[in-house]
Amino acid sequence: MLTVLAALGGAAAISFSAIFFALSGADPATGAFFRAAYALPALGLLYMARRGEDMRPASSRWLAFAAGLALGTDIVLWHTSIELIGAGLATLLANSQVVFVALAAWVIHKERPSRAAAIAALVVLLGVALVSGVGQRAAFGDNPILGTGLALLAAMLYATFLLAFRRSNERRAPPSRSLFEATLGATAPALIAGALGPGIEWAPHWPAHGWLLALALGAQTAGWLLIGHALPRLPAVETATIILLQPALTMVWGVLIFGERPSAPQIAGAVAVLAGVGTVAAARARAAA
Repeated sequence: MLTVLAALGGAAAISFSAIFFALSGADPATGAFFRAAYALPALGLLYMARRGEDMRPASSRWLAFAAGLALGTDIVLWHTSIELIGAGLATLLANSQVVFVALAAWVIHKERPSRAAAIAALVVLLGVALVSGVGQRAAFGDNPILGTGLALLAAMLYATFLLAFRRSNERRAPPSRSLFEATLGATAPALIAGALGPGIEWAPHWPAHGWLLALALGAQTAGWLLIGHALPRLPAVETATIILLQPALTMVWGVLIFGERPSAPQIAGAVAVLAGVGTVAAARARAAA
């Protein structure tokens, strides 16, 4: 029961990630860098305090760092999509990662999806088309088509992160260890994005960095510590279902805090994506059981 509560608490905490980033007003690279940089000291203290409990080989630690590279790239793309399509829709699409995991398993491992999962994947694609605003004059967002595309790329990278992050801690070391390594890895893509773009805004100012600090300590640290504890301890079906709480809550926060008002077709698409992703996740979990 405590493990389930930890997972629920973690999902609720990370549901504020997009909200805190949007409130900060930071550009995507700056937000991605400081959410990691502000989290590293707290994670580093936890890392050192439980150093003797980590029996993972060096390969697992490097895998956690590599997972962070995927996460950092995911975050930069996701932050950009938030600016284009809003916090709620961007987060929903970025959490469609389970569909890409199923497709990869089909292509690479020849794991043919069940009929229900295949139909659900088609429903997700239809939902994505509706969310993108194709053919809709009243679609919400500055550039919903580009925002949708970037959010889907973020979802692919998020899938890569989750798979690698879970694999890096199969021995159930303290979650602060692998999370520290992944967060350290996540700073690199942000630095690269800053170098290729307008640059990272290094000078802290209020209230922007207050929101980034809340993002770092709330979602990046507390939220992922809870999820990192729960991931290897819960059945896959429970994990997949609980993780879907994040995009659902983010859409609620987007409406309540920012007054985001997606069009009726976009809302229908969001419901289709959420239902389809949940179905695919449940089907994969039952197959793995």
